[in-house]
Amino acid sequence: MSILSIIFFFLISLNPVSSISLVVEEDERTESYSSRIMDLRGMWKFSIGDEENWKSPDFDDRSWEDIFVPSSWEDEGYPGYVGYAWYRKKIVLKSEHRNKYLYLNMGFIDDVDEVYVNGNFVGFGGSFPPNYFTAYHMERKYNVPEKYWNFNRENVIAVRVFNAELSGGILRGTIGIYELKYTIPLEVSLEGIWKFLPGDEPERKDVEFNDWDWYNVMVPAPWETQGFKNYDGFAWYRKSFIIPEKYRGEKLILLLGKIDDLDQTYLNGRLIGETGDMDGLSLYVDEEWLEYRGYRLTDSYINYGSGNLLAVRIYDGLVQGGIYQGPIGIVTEENYLKWQKRPKKKRNIFDFFLGD
Repeated sequence: MSILSIIFFFLISLNPVSSISLVVEEDERTESYSSRIMDLRGMWKFSIGDEENWKSPDFDDRSWEDIFVPSSWEDEGYPGYVGYAWYRKKIVLKSEHRNKYLYLNMGFIDDVDEVYVNGNFVGFGGSFPPNYFTAYHMERKYNVPEKYWNFNRENVIAVRVFNAELSGGILRGTIGIYELKYTIPLEVSLEGIWKFLPGDEPERKDVEFNDWDWYNVMVPAPWETQGFKNYDGFAWYRKSFIIPEKYRGEKLILLLGKIDDLDQTYLNGRLIGETGDMDGLSLYVDEEWLEYRGYRLTDSYINYGSGNLLAVRIYDGLVQGGIYQGPIGIVTEENYLKWQKRPKKKRNIFDFFLGD
């Protein structure tokens, strides 16, 4: 009898077959369906200090030191250094990767970071001084719009880092450029920076509401990884965006990925969808955090070719909270239905026995 067979029958002896999930379907929208198209581990250009123009693709970094990524900068010749530093890497991306959903995985960075591709801001983790908080425990995965890449030409990835104590820099992880396979083609991507504020006021859904002093957060990502550790309760997200005129007359769907736990979603001040009961006498949370949000957009609610305001009211009961997993954006109903019929992936040892 093989080792796998022994494991199978041992597990069966511990649990009735009816209680075992024999087939676990992994949604291809998750990172399990990504593949690394370029390994970025290795030597990067590095300098301590902090200058605005270091993000520019035209900056001459030939005088900078070489440093191995991932590793702490303490282990690479900068013991005891606390403060700002920058990393830069030049790469060439082949044209075969056009029209792909590409993202950067920068691993785990201690403590705070901002990442730029060819001078374009693509993501951040933590918060720089004076409102410092660390995101050392957050794996950095940043979607990079296709328009930011140069294909068959040089690209420059620049990473600004601040370290407050202990080890600093790009410490560990599977650093690279990844393609997310089988993802839905977004007509309008809404991933990236959103406005965010804990608390609950009904006026926050209104287009005229002033959110200038709200926090900036990355979506998708739990709010716990962005300075709101252990926060449970109500919070709001807001995002301004444009739907091009060419989509007028199309049947459009808003995708908000997975939200922990409950949500009410408004477009230009009007409710377009909700998951869970947030207005009862007592809030009840079940397994809404596992559900993908897909809300149909009413044509008359949309301002084509000009500004739209998306406001999402969320209630989190425990553990992590917020819009934590994509895809986030607007798709046509045709592409949405194709996505819903996507193939599934089975990924546990029982598939070995059950086939399929």
